[in-house]
Amino acid sequence: MELCGKGGPPGLEKSIGQFALVAYIPDPLARFLDDLRLELTPDCKPHAHVTVLPPRPIDCDANVAEMVRQIAEDIKGFAPFRIDLGEISIFEASHVVYLGLGRGMSELRYLYRTLNRECLKYAEPFPYHPHITIAQNIPPEDAARIAVIAKQKWADYDGPRSFMVSTLSLVQHVAPAIWADVAALPLGVEVAVG
Repeated sequence: MELCGKGGPPGLEKSIGQFALVAYIPDPLARFLDDLRLELTPDCKPHAHVTVLPPRPIDCDANVAEMVRQIAEDIKGFAPFRIDLGEISIFEASHVVYLGLGRGMSELRYLYRTLNRECLKYAEPFPYHPHITIAQNIPPEDAARIAVIAKQKWADYDGPRSFMVSTLSLVQHVAPAIWADVAALPLGVEVAVG
């Protein structure tokens, strides 16, 4: 996962220690998306992904092994699926420029509803809307201009516009702008968790 922008929004440090669940995007699509983010917001440390569970504090006595066990149990019967990418848009409330999704949205929403429970339950500040972030933590007045540039770059891109999700990654915010991989969990596979 990444965090972009000059220091991020106020209070960002409060998210250190939080966890999220993501599906990383493979190359060459990931390389294009990461390069685009760096061009639009040079302070980024991108790692292209789609978020399944947005960052959340863990408000229970669970440890990481219990979280991994819960996720592995919940996804063992869930088959890998394809995500098709759509168009560049802007979330008006947050001024985030993002790449919309087509096919795969229902699977992501189902995963979110299935996994947002017990130790991982969290009331999001915004409704869950699967997407790929292109630019965030930018001045509101820059969002439209950045979206125009992103739309042109996306229109010019001649690589793959879809990818398969076969593994989810549990990540933790360990330092400002740094998310560490905690566990990789394959879809549709029973995983022994010790």
